[in-house]
Amino acid sequence: METIELGRFAATPDGAILPRADPDPPALRFAWRGRPCRAEVGPEGLHLTAEAARIPSTAEAKADRRRAFAGLAALPARLPAGWRVRLLPDHRIRVEAAAPLARPANATTLVAALVRFALALDPLLDALEAEGAAAPGPTPAAA
Repeated sequence: METIELGRFAATPDGAILPRADPDPPALRFAWRGRPCRAEVGPEGLHLTAEAARIPSTAEAKADRRRAFAGLAALPARLPAGWRVRLLPDHRIRVEAAAPLARPANATTLVAALVRFALALDPLLDALEAEGAAAPGPTPAAA
């Protein structure tokens, strides 16, 4: 079967996309409500992450860090099954999820999985913002 190379993917004539053999798994980067998100395509499906918010710095005037930390502590109870939340050393809040991806995948199934992730993420972003956790600032680009 003849394929077309598209970065770390190969596309077949019927529209299926296949990850190419590569030490780093292929990933798509996108943004949702100004938050950087990443969808990594692996053998088990998609690994999705979003930099959902950040805890305000002590240097920020009128920042209510205590309320933001309380909002973060309450977040795990609101997560969909199989999702997790992590507080990174720089106080960014990362939300992670896994999603199945039909094989062979195509652009439609891939985009549908990203949309489902973004829509499920939305109320979590609202909750974090309501508690004073700010949208994350720019992060260094991945090499």
